[in-house]
Amino acid sequence: MAQQFKTFQSVSDAYKLLVDLGAPDRLIQHVKLVGEAAEILILYFQQLDLKFNRDWIRLGVAFHDVGKILYPSELVDKGNRHEAAGELLLLSKNIDPKIARCCRSHAQWQQIECDLEELVVALADNLWKGKRNTKLEERVITKVAQILSRDYWDMFAGLDDKFEEIAATGDRRLARSM
Repeated sequence: MAQQFKTFQSVSDAYKLLVDLGAPDRLIQHVKLVGEAAEILILYFQQLDLKFNRDWIRLGVAFHDVGKILYPSELVDKGNRHEAAGELLLLSKNIDPKIARCCRSHAQWQQIECDLEELVVALADNLWKGKRNTKLEERVITKVAQILSRDYWDMFAGLDDKFEEIAATGDRRLARSM
């Protein structure tokens, strides 16, 4: 019999779980701001008629930093202990391992093979604050081009413009972070 994982009807349900796990307001605000960047990407991908799992991206964004509940100093200081800890925490709560893996893949996308959804979570986690990451953006463009059976350069201009649009408003999102 296949294992049944906890399901979520909406991102609000994911936020509720974060609160139940003890997430501070700062973490909830962070994932909401990353979510704003992700929603812009999701909308653009829909306009491209790209096949992807938007609900998974939304849950990945909501949970990507859940390990910071256990390592709250990493809410303000650099650190990566929250990555594996977050994955283990979600697995202990019967969350789908693919979603739980996002706790690692959002930061370790250069070391592990990631699907488009994982890369989009990592990208949104950079762009929300105005940070551009060329290598990550190139990986996303490559994946989108592969899925759409299009040339990389055919996809580059539109995606690069969208990435810049999101990054350009990062200062406004940063001003709303705690």
